[in-house]
Amino acid sequence: MLFTEFPLDPRIQSNLKALRFTNATPIQAAALPPALEGRDILGCAETGTGKTAAFLLPILMKLKGGRRPVGPRALILLPTRELALQVAEHAEALAGGLSLRIATIYGGVGMMPQVQALRRGADIVVATPGRLLDHMGRGLVNFASIEVLVLDEGDRMLDIGFLPDIRRIVRALPRDRQTMLFSATLAPIFQLAREVTRDPVRVEVTKTVTPEAIGQTFFPVLENRKPSMLAHLLDDHDVSSALVFTRTKHRADRVARDLCRAGVKAEVIHGNRSQSQRVAALESFRDGRTRVLVATDIAARGIDVTGISHVVNYDVPMKPEDYVHRIGRTGRADAAGEAWTLVGPQDEAMVERIQRVVKRRIERRGVEGMDAGRPVMPIAARAAARLPTNGWTAPSRRRRGGR
Repeated sequence: MLFTEFPLDPRIQSNLKALRFTNATPIQAAALPPALEGRDILGCAETGTGKTAAFLLPILMKLKGGRRPVGPRALILLPTRELALQVAEHAEALAGGLSLRIATIYGGVGMMPQVQALRRGADIVVATPGRLLDHMGRGLVNFASIEVLVLDEGDRMLDIGFLPDIRRIVRALPRDRQTMLFSATLAPIFQLAREVTRDPVRVEVTKTVTPEAIGQTFFPVLENRKPSMLAHLLDDHDVSSALVFTRTKHRADRVARDLCRAGVKAEVIHGNRSQSQRVAALESFRDGRTRVLVATDIAARGIDVTGISHVVNYDVPMKPEDYVHRIGRTGRADAAGEAWTLVGPQDEAMVERIQRVVKRRIERRGVEGMDAGRPVMPIAARAAARLPTNGWTAPSRRRRGGR
């Protein structure tokens, strides 16, 4: 279905054309008609299916009149800072020419710029629950004029433990409002849906567990050989951009540091990095200035970057569902993508669970010189033939004993 077939303001249609949005995705085609009528929506859709536009376009159509009530007219709640920034960016692009103000509220940064944005008057507030409650506690937000509430990544917000915060926020909103609740899975959020929606239209778009465009490969390797295996795989000229997942923040730091020493331009993103560091790393990766981004699972649903050619699971995830979310960062919009996973003997039980979830046997591929009985060149030695890059810089470490 074409976007031109929807009853959208000509300015919005012009913005869609400028963004080269022509055909609506399945979630957009299903959700937009009832949402534009003002119905509540209970949507099941994963990140990367286009649901952001599915809730932004109805909001923009409702608010395009431009009246200035006291306080914001639309509130969008998301689980992470990265998602909040991305949704706000999409909103700004789609709202061009509508004279609407958008404020982004999230933790990890100073409050004053956000306070100033709220005081100037925001039509749309895009927020994470914790920081929004901080502003509410200081009396900086007036929700009397809220017309639309969006809860995005509902299951993820419940996983993080945001349910009490969400309930506190919802109690402060007018009852007469439109509510749109989106989640990758519906089962965990049915109780929340009953609390916040009224006779919602249920929209469920089942995405294939793993898109056919994504090639998947397991690479057997012992733990101490993972650094060399990763560097070897990234030598492939087809790896134009790679998102590398590790299990812990410490390992993400170490992998990024080792890659930079080996001459591979890499950045890192995880919960211990400051907001400015995380934004800078993500922008560098999105713009192509950095070829490799190393991340913990915070990025599995928090990164929406097109054109990622490869996802590499340096560590096998703890849950099969996390594997699906990780590899879904590549192969977007029917583009080809590759998912490579480094598998050790200790991972065999999880490997079987993953294969049951994706409903396929995943190819195992050995790499000559990387098997358990053959010596491999340490990753540091590989750097001798390369020039170091100005990629990620390791955090300084405090020495013990006063040294």
